[in-house]
Amino acid sequence: MSRVALVTGGTRGIGAAISVALKAAGYTVAANYAGNDEKAKAFEAETGIAVFKWDVSDYEACVAGVGAVEAALGPVEVLVNNAGITRDAMFHKMTPQQWNEVISTNLSGLFNMTHPIWPGMRDRSFGRIISISSINGQKGQMGQVNYSAAKAGDLGFTKALAQEGAAKGITVNAVCPGYIGTEMVRAIPEKVLTERIIPQIPVGRLGEPEEIARCVVFLASDDAGFITGSTISANGGQFFV
Repeated sequence: MSRVALVTGGTRGIGAAISVALKAAGYTVAANYAGNDEKAKAFEAETGIAVFKWDVSDYEACVAGVGAVEAALGPVEVLVNNAGITRDAMFHKMTPQQWNEVISTNLSGLFNMTHPIWPGMRDRSFGRIISISSINGQKGQMGQVNYSAAKAGDLGFTKALAQEGAAKGITVNAVCPGYIGTEMVRAIPEKVLTERIIPQIPVGRLGEPEEIARCVVFLASDDAGFITGSTISANGGQFFV
């Protein structure tokens, strides 16, 4: 019986690539989404991956969502915390709502999703928690104080929880993508991409969602059992830690 993997924000962009790659690697995949029913249903029809709708910023919704996934597919053994939002603004113009929405989804969402799954992983003495952080959580980014703070918090979460899970066969790791050629990034004006963003990337191009997905598939595998509390920086050489 294949292991069950749950990917939050798993029907679009990097999350969709992760869901597809995990399925190709033999996992039974559940893809969570928050809002776009049309795209989620199209993704489900195209890939055969089951989709489940809830908001990761709501703890009770996560408890219920995890319950629905496990009732349908079995215990979750791999959790990919990918769901994230942006509410960009310069700090002097940032509103409490912009701050709270990003922190609630991008940081508290890790607690909300991992907490209800953690006891089962401990009982089974196996688990993989993989969180998608960001290059901007490592180096910061002007106009993204909320996002950078949340993504940096994801790395602290990873390092601390890894120490708690190690003796129970649970690994906890993070991936920090740089600029990836998702629908959102490719919507940036071509002039900005070619003159301001890509010149900062030593390999000279955007990353592809599938390149992030391959990092996740490795971290989810038995081959990665000795890796925990770690961060893979997949940014084309833009930032070194």
